[in-house]
Amino acid sequence: MIYRLHHATTYDYAEPVVLGTHFMHLLPRERPGQFIREAVLSVSPQPDTRRDETDHFGNTTTTISLTVPHRQFVVSLSATIAVEQPAPPPPEQTPRWEAIAVRGVKDPDVAEFCLPSALAKPNGEIAGYTAVSFPPGRTILAGLLELNLRIWTDMTYTPGVTNNATTAAHIFKTRAGVCQDYAHFMLACLRSLGLPGRYVSGYLRTSPPAGQTRRRGADQSHAWVSAWLGEEIGWVDFDPTNNLLVSDEHVTLAWGRNFQDVSPLRGIILGGGRHSLRVNVDLDPVLT
Repeated sequence: MIYRLHHATTYDYAEPVVLGTHFMHLLPRERPGQFIREAVLSVSPQPDTRRDETDHFGNTTTTISLTVPHRQFVVSLSATIAVEQPAPPPPEQTPRWEAIAVRGVKDPDVAEFCLPSALAKPNGEIAGYTAVSFPPGRTILAGLLELNLRIWTDMTYTPGVTNNATTAAHIFKTRAGVCQDYAHFMLACLRSLGLPGRYVSGYLRTSPPAGQTRRRGADQSHAWVSAWLGEEIGWVDFDPTNNLLVSDEHVTLAWGRNFQDVSPLRGIILGGGRHSLRVNVDLDPVLT
């Protein structure tokens, strides 16, 4: 599947901003099954400086500084991306989850994703919830698919009741939130067993395939979970917000331990006063 992606973030300020520094994760990354044909990130007003670099997790980051006074700040991404996501093997052909927990902590590229992080820290209640899907000897993919379904069933998609600092422990109590919260909760579940899990930011196809219902989280940035199934299989992605085994409806932007590692846009400004924010995302197949 080939997609054309457009993402625009617009800040409107009540007073002029006289200085600004912004840090972004907005250029999509390549990964197995995802290929970037082109990607252009535009900023208005024109920044004084710009640096495109690679962070610890291999994501592309962009840092800009602005000294021209402005009442509006706009960041726009336009990209063409090919997605050819291979399917994992049948659940019964994947390793037992206990073996993955043992192997994950020994792999230097995976071990950090087994550990608790600020927004995805397990507790005893989360561990008990997770254990239902991972009895002794169960294969890793069977457990993950059941956990994905249970989170989708048990939580209520409710915009506006959480924020970027909401923890998995809070989500477990309220069972309400948005895609970021679903992802943090699932990650805390995995980490309660020492299983490797990554927080993935990206986009979801705006219009669903024919005959399917519209996905939660379309028309905006989306988040989901990537779980490690061992060296032979690698990472497999799950979307608990929509109860999906990720295939070709998602485009990956960046990954890390939780949202704080991959925040799309953050910064420091001088001036501005009150402001409003608009985010528009379109991810549509290219007709060939």
